[in-house]
This record gives sequence, structure tokens and C-alpha cells, in this order.
Amino acid sequence: MSLAANTKINTMTEHSKLTDKSLFRSQAYVDGSWVDSASNKTFRVTDPGTCETLGHVSDMNASDVQSAIDAAHRAFESWKQTTARERARVLRGWADLMIKNQEDLARVLTLESGKPIMEARGEILYAASFIEWFGEEAKRVYGDVVPSPMPGSRIMAMKQPVGVAGIITPYNFPAAMITRKVGAAIAAGCTVVVRPAHETPYSALALCELAHRAGIPRGVLNVVPSSAENTPSVGLELTTNPKIRKVSFTGSTPIGKLLMQQSSSTMKRVSLELGGNAPFIVFDDADLEAAAEHLVACKFRNSGQTCVCANRVYVHENVYDEFVDKFIAKVEKLRVGHGLDKGTTFGPMITERGLLKVEDQLQRSVAAGAKIVMGGHRPSLHVRGHYFEPTVLTNVSDSVPMSCEETFGPLCPIYKFASEEEVMERANNVDVGLAGYFFSRDIGRIFRVAEALEVGMVGVNTGSVSSEVSPFGGVKESGVGREGSKYGIDEYMNVKAINISL
Repeated sequence: MSLAANTKINTMTEHSKLTDKSLFRSQAYVDGSWVDSASNKTFRVTDPGTCETLGHVSDMNASDVQSAIDAAHRAFESWKQTTARERARVLRGWADLMIKNQEDLARVLTLESGKPIMEARGEILYAASFIEWFGEEAKRVYGDVVPSPMPGSRIMAMKQPVGVAGIITPYNFPAAMITRKVGAAIAAGCTVVVRPAHETPYSALALCELAHRAGIPRGVLNVVPSSAENTPSVGLELTTNPKIRKVSFTGSTPIGKLLMQQSSSTMKRVSLELGGNAPFIVFDDADLEAAAEHLVACKFRNSGQTCVCANRVYVHENVYDEFVDKFIAKVEKLRVGHGLDKGTTFGPMITERGLLKVEDQLQRSVAAGAKIVMGGHRPSLHVRGHYFEPTVLTNVSDSVPMSCEETFGPLCPIYKFASEEEVMERANNVDVGLAGYFFSRDIGRIFRVAEALEVGMVGVNTGSVSSEVSPFGGVKESGVGREGSKYGIDEYMNVKAINISL
């Protein structure tokens, strides 16, 4: 691991380099207009790479959110009547504008999330792919004609939009988590009220500006940023207001459970993409070079702040030492620094509380006998931010928090195993099941392990499981529902049966 150029980065200087400064919005977007909160209060947003102020954003409270819900409810009456072709046209225009403005969107994303600029550019393309995909899927929402058991009758099943959707997104993918949900909802004929993470609201607001330019009608898309203090009341409004008929949330399992409980008061449909604790298994017949390369990306992308990143790495005892050496050699090539610093491939964590959790898990593991073989400290940089070195550990106990809980940070524990049966038992011995990965060249084992892993997504000989065409979601306490793919739009549709007597 090395440092990037390690130059002194000034947040506002970097912000001033935006080509289209109108993409940097600080007000909420409600009913087609940019509005302040009724209280005129704002909250501060910082650059996690410098801890400097990036700006202040309108702090919407529950009353403000009610107004946004009312606007979405009014707009739904006309939006649900539009043709799939019209919805597809508008969404395609939005996607094209995202790609056209990729560089500015990426800069905004890096400034508020710390993500290296190359990763940020990739996220913008990834985010645009969902808008494009669901625009195309709008034209493929098919019903069925069902053979009737009675003569002289016909049965049809048709799909209709569920209504207004309340959407709550996390800070780790400020653009893509918006579009993966909103694209499906709008394509289905729903209208939406979005509460983006208070750490990263600017990407959501920039996307609103482009949606406005693309011609999305007033009230169809509403974004209501709110501070951490207002988040509980805003979430309660989204989950209990009877005009909201669907709630979609990405975040932690405890918060997902709370939102599901609140949504039950009005029997809303819910989609929950919650925490993970992904196993990454390397069998003794694996291509070790490829496995090590994929693990670097899978574990340390976005500084380990992804719900599908490798959390527990199991390596067969026959190849353990060789694999660890190969992996460390690749991790050493990562360059830590501000996301806009030249050469940075590994940025800061987004929040101080996330950094403290990483340090706590590390200390507990070391106290239980773990050995740090690389990293383990806050690096010394010319900028003040939430930085922590990519860290590799061995001899980690299965009972410490690092093994049992989602880390959501740059800690990579590597465990030994002796048999397929042993590693499968250990891999599945958690309450969550979002993603899992393994490397093997044995075709029989590939099918056995892929089918036996208790997760919603499996990567075989790859550290990547997500694209716009593949269903994304988990099992057990990792949530309910699927996003992306042809299944994603169904989360925003009701199936209505029509029985006709001739």
C-alpha cells in the first residue's frame, strides 16, 4: 500500500471545477420545482476526504415530506395513464443526459462520498444503465390470458402500477441506488418520493436536475433531503402515510426491520436490500492469481463500503500461504488518498462512525489472537479525512465481531479451511445472506457450492455480481424483493385478475 500524490486538496476549489454548476443543487425538488424547507433550515454536508464543508442543503421535515407525497399522489393519476413508449422515451433521455454529464456527476459524487474519481465515473455509467434498462423494460410488462375452468368465461391477468413509492437510499452508492429503484418505479408508472442519505444528497439532486431537463413531468420525481435529526420522522412519514403504497429501502438490517414494521400499519409493499456478510472461498483447485485479483476489487472497492463486498475470506489450507502472498502483493499496489488526487485508487471512508467501527472490530480481533499482516492504521496524509489503510489479517477467530457482523470497511480477514463440508457450514453460519463468492475449476463443485450457499447472489470465479440485467437481492435477514433485471419492475406492479362472463 502506498500514498497517492498526497497533494493538498481544497474541497471548494475542486467544486469550482464543475463544468455545469447548475448540477450542484442545494434545495429539495418537489412537484417539479426547487424549494426550501418550510422552516428554511439547512444541514451541512462535508467532503469525507478533507472534512471540509461542501455545502448546506435544505433540511426537509415530516411536514415538507407530506407536501411531496401529495404532489406525487396528484401526479400519479396522470402518469399511470401514459404509454410505456412515452415512459421509455423520457427515461432514455434521462440516461443519455447522465452519460453526457458523466464527468460533472462523478466529481460531485467523489466530493460527497470520497470515492476515487475512476470509481465515481464507473458508478455514473452503472447508474445510467438502470435508467436505460428499465425504460426498455417498461415496454415488456406483459400480462396473461388464463384458461378458464368454466365454459363461456375468460380470465386475464394484467399488471398495474402500485402507486406512490417512498424510497430511502444509502450513502455508499449515491447515484446508482437512486436509479436502480427510481428507474423501475417510474417505468412501471409509479411516482416517487426519495429521501437520499444525508451524507450524500448532492448526487440525488444533480440527477433531479437532469430528470427535469429530460422532461419527467412535475410530481413524478420528488427528492426530499433531510438531516440526521429529521431522518426518523421523515422515515415514519414515508412508511405510514396512506398515500404511499410501496416502500423501498437499502441500508442496515436493523433499520430495515424497523421500516418494515412501520410499513405494516398500512400494509404497504416493501423491498428491502439489507446488510450482508459475504463469504469469499478459494478452493485448492482455483486459479489463485485470478482469485487474488478479484478479491482486491471485491473487498476494497469503495474502501470496503459495499453491502456485497467480501467480508470473510476462506482459503484452503493447501494453498493458504501462497494465496495470502499473492493477495498482499496486489493490495500493496493500492494508492490511498483523496478521491480527486492524482493516482488515488483507495479513498476515505464516508463517515467517522464507520471508521470507528472498523477500528473497534480490528482491536477486538487482535485481542482475540488475530495477526495484522498488512495495514491496520490511519495513514499520514496532507489532507484531513476519514482514512484507514487497507488491512489484511490472519488467525482470526470465527467468534469475533469481524467474523459475525458486516464490517463495511477495509478489513480483510483470511481464514483456513480443510474441506468443502467445513467451509460451507462456516460460510452459511450467519443470519444474513446477500452475496457469496468462490473460486474453483471443478464443474461438479461449482454447481454444488453455488446451490448450497445461502445467499441471493453468487459469483463463481468472479468478484462481481451486479449489473442492470441481473436480479439483485438477498435471503434470510438480508432483505426481501429484487432490484434490477426483468424482476425489478415487478416490485412496483400489482397483478389484477379480470374474469369475464361471455
